Amino acid sequence: MRVSRLLTLAGVALLAIPLAACSSGGGGSVGDAASATASGEFPVTIEHAFGATIVPERPERVATVAWANHEVPLALGVVPVGMSKATWGDDDGDGVLPWVEDQLDELGAQTPVLFDETDGIDFEAVAATDPDVILAAYSGLTEEEYATLSKIAPVVAYPEVAWGTTVQQMIELNAAALGLADEGDELIGSLDGAVQTALAALPKMQDTKFLFSYIDPANLSQIGFYTSHDTRPGFLADLGLPLPDAVVAESQQTDAFYAEISAEQADRLADVDVLVTYGDPEGNLVEQLQADPLMSQIPAVAAGRVVVLAESTPLAASANPSPLSIQWGIDRYFDALAAAI
Repeated sequence: MRVSRLLTLAGVALLAIPLAACSSGGGGSVGDAASATASGEFPVTIEHAFGATIVPERPERVATVAWANHEVPLALGVVPVGMSKATWGDDDGDGVLPWVEDQLDELGAQTPVLFDETDGIDFEAVAATDPDVILAAYSGLTEEEYATLSKIAPVVAYPEVAWGTTVQQMIELNAAALGLADEGDELIGSLDGAVQTALAALPKMQDTKFLFSYIDPANLSQIGFYTSHDTRPGFLADLGLPLPDAVVAESQQTDAFYAEISAEQADRLADVDVLVTYGDPEGNLVEQLQADPLMSQIPAVAAGRVVVLAESTPLAASANPSPLSIQWGIDRYFDALAAAI
């Protein structure tokens, strides 16, 4: 798959910190929005990176854009009129991830209109669904895109950083706009229980430093990795797992969710316990890395502590945790990570 597409997918004391405590940014606005709709009263004001959005009345037609925002209304029993088409992680080519299919089946609902966002947001398709609100709490909306969508319906954008919204924030913001804040809190508690149970079964994950990376087998001169602003490392960090020093350093210098360093700086990754990347698990990527004079200087690579998530599979997509994917695949995901320790 294209590197640019993968990088935009936008798409854890280890057992002591619940999911409900995870909030790396925008906590005040999220809390205010949730409390304002605790009883389902409208109008509701949602604060976010581009200002504030007023939802005048309980929305009946809900559209969502970007990665996973549709999972919040679906988890709360609301079927969107339109949602983003899955172009990565889809196992059967129908544009819907398996955990979303399961939820639609449980609700007895047909697949909503799917927005193809391969080349960006399809504003005309969104407008054609005639939504009362557009959910985009987890997204990389630009101010221009936000303004265009706002001409269609009130838009719930991310709280502070593009693609930096936690699962908790995604649920709180989107649920608040639906007038379902209390139900959103219950969902957060349910997900927390699933995460805690999965982690309790794998105590060896405690104190393990995972580096979520993207490595191009055709160009081993660069090492790309996700910062704590991305949900992959952010999810684990919020639940108490330490981050590699390089991730901490880069995260302090930028709001970007992804960074790159030269392979000549491989020594910066000396504290990485397990390297997680995407590719073909049956291929020879690990052998390639171990044969490279620079990449092989990373202790995790030299020792073979590398997890290769099969590219564009549901398991790989579940590494970017979301409201429905957690229940569907958290055990499989954590098992894959722990297998390399």
